Amino acid sequence: MNNLLITRIRNKMKEFSKGQKLIAKYIEEHYDKVAFMTASKLGATVGVSESTVVRFATEIGYTGYPELQQAVQEMIRSKLTSVQRMEVTASRIGDADILDSVFNQDIETIRRTMEEIPHEDFYRSVDAIVAARKIYILGARSSLALATFLYNYFNLIFENVLLVKSTSEGEIFEQMIRVDERDVVIGISFPRYSRKAVNAMNFAHKRGATVIAITDSPLSPLAKEADYALLARSDIASIVDTLVAPLSLINALIVTTSLKKSGELTQVFKRLEDIWDEYEVYEKVDEKASGSAL
Repeated sequence: MNNLLITRIRNKMKEFSKGQKLIAKYIEEHYDKVAFMTASKLGATVGVSESTVVRFATEIGYTGYPELQQAVQEMIRSKLTSVQRMEVTASRIGDADILDSVFNQDIETIRRTMEEIPHEDFYRSVDAIVAARKIYILGARSSLALATFLYNYFNLIFENVLLVKSTSEGEIFEQMIRVDERDVVIGISFPRYSRKAVNAMNFAHKRGATVIAITDSPLSPLAKEADYALLARSDIASIVDTLVAPLSLINALIVTTSLKKSGELTQVFKRLEDIWDEYEVYEKVDEKASGSAL
């Protein structure tokens, strides 16, 4: 958990009232639950008023309870187990409609990402990608789906793109053996962070490549060695990894790079359409038949 938070609590412990000591003890022992509790719920759980919880937050140096709660959330991103995620998800949804709850959480995640992402870093990342000799894309575990999606489109836009297979660290480094300062390496990982992805990013950084991290927090181990950290929110309490915001960010990367190379891409896609038609890659839909069925 957040060492700064714990330090603040322990430095003030002797000055706390009885109620504040109950809050401090509960935070230390049940931080995974506190991360998603309202001030009112935390107060009711430990037997104090909501105002006592708010005063506790300001007493240890935060502007209010939301800032204290955010400090806990930021530091447990890589610590929640699958069992803890299930417990928190069930608690948050409660008796509400599950479908609506999931949609609303995803909407909120995208909204927060749009507000918080550093636009300047995003556009500088695009410039680096367009100028790169070779683009390496790496994503492990659930992030592999995002990496594959990005690769499929970048492979149409650029001539030299590699989707790094992350079956073992030895194979990762073999695929990246020629990476240098002319290249861009895009690493994608969200809690719980992949050790393979982190090590690959460190390797690319040491070789002088431009490193772009698509992750969730400046505290992410992927962000530490990155030249550009493109931060997208993920719902750390969800049973599954909620990757709607990272996917939106990747969509933005694809759209922006394709617009920068629109002159070249027009001819490429014309040739692709001819190939797809010739080899009947896509099923043709009879619009007249579809209309008559209505």
